Amino acid sequence: MVKLFRRPTLAATLTEEAIMPLSMYQAAIPPLLRGLANLSAILDKALLNAESRHVDAAVLLQARLAPDMFPLIRQVQIAADTAKGCGARLAGVEVPSYPDTETGFDELQQRIARTVLFLQGLQAAQFDGSEARDIVMKFPNQTLNFTGQDYLQYFVLPNFYFHLTTAYDILRHNGVPLGKGDYLGGG
Repeated sequence: MVKLFRRPTLAATLTEEAIMPLSMYQAAIPPLLRGLANLSAILDKALLNAESRHVDAAVLLQARLAPDMFPLIRQVQIAADTAKGCGARLAGVEVPSYPDTETGFDELQQRIARTVLFLQGLQAAQFDGSEARDIVMKFPNQTLNFTGQDYLQYFVLPNFYFHLTTAYDILRHNGVPLGKGDYLGGG
């Protein structure tokens, strides 16, 4: 018998027979959608903070944690690209192409919204068997080969959360009053 705690005050005891396997759809799409929603809320909070402090929003959009790191605007683009690429590749459909032309918070929000709509349009059945699907990622200097499960676990989720976290960190470093609740959602 496995005892799981969902909330500090509410415990549920489940037998192994009651535990359902997690599908590739469930492992990928809900976490990506939640992360994108949290990123959108963080960007809203950043824009309001910039306006209240009379800071040009472009300053935040071009801010970076280190000289050799991408600025905020690119962190958001990559987070969205990682999410839509994951959904498309695991569902076996073409990855939508978004040009990297955003210059403002409103355009970044539109990119996130397009990504959310794309992911919401995917059906769970499209992910059936994707854990064994061959995923090939071609980059200028290398080609990466994955099974669908390895792609999700070892490439997509770490990459997505890296860029989401870096966007949060850039804004926090620049005085936007964000907390853990903003990152996790509902903050």
